[in-house]
Amino acid sequence: MTDRGRFRSNNEDAFLALTVNAQDVCLLGKTGAGTLATSDYVFAVSDGMGGARSGEIASRMATDRITRLLPRSFKHSASGLATGADDILTELFHSIHADLLTLGRSYEECHEMGTTLSLCWFSPEWMYFGHAGDSRLYYLPRAGGLKQLSQDDTYVGWLRRNGGINERQARQHPRKSVLTEVLGAGHRFAGPQVGAVRPEPGDRFLLCTDGVVDGFWDHAIADMLQNQATASDFVLGAIEEGSRDNATALVIEVGSEVPSA
Repeated sequence: MTDRGRFRSNNEDAFLALTVNAQDVCLLGKTGAGTLATSDYVFAVSDGMGGARSGEIASRMATDRITRLLPRSFKHSASGLATGADDILTELFHSIHADLLTLGRSYEECHEMGTTLSLCWFSPEWMYFGHAGDSRLYYLPRAGGLKQLSQDDTYVGWLRRNGGINERQARQHPRKSVLTEVLGAGHRFAGPQVGAVRPEPGDRFLLCTDGVVDGFWDHAIADMLQNQATASDFVLGAIEEGSRDNATALVIEVGSEVPSA
């Protein structure tokens, strides 16, 4: 679910949910279930920035490029995915970054537009992820213990990772929204974070923009995921809690494959 919230005139967030295999790519609806027996699944959120409506353009460009570039890469590397996922995701982020820079140089209204991007890619054995910016990817194993897989690419995020400040101080810091890594926005280079986890049945994942994070402390996010909260619960709850930004969330649960009769 995505919502512009109560304080913004337009929604600069975008999200993506799709299935992909060596032959085809298919966009998913907002709710549903599926099997990994025949296709992989890709989910992403992006939060655009820039003057006028260029942030809205940037975030949607990012999700659009995923549907164009990732299936092509999948087709070329389907036989060796386990060793090539990091390279595929890094190349994908670099391509989106380059496209945004080109558009920013070509049109004044798109000057220095940029976007965050957090992506997770579910295959039969692994969940691969790529990330740039301050949107977040959370992982709640069935056994408990919420983990933030993505790092906050901000000065304040760096301080918190290195023990300089706690969560409360990070939320109140005047530079909490100063990004050190983002796609486009005039940055010369992009250095995405990539990684992987091996999910088990019952594990849950949350992809969200900072508009959702602004509405909840980490312990609340853990409790909500543990209690089967939906994407709507996160988005509408964040807005109700006073989030001043657009809010977008995707919740993914790993289930057990059901044998065919």
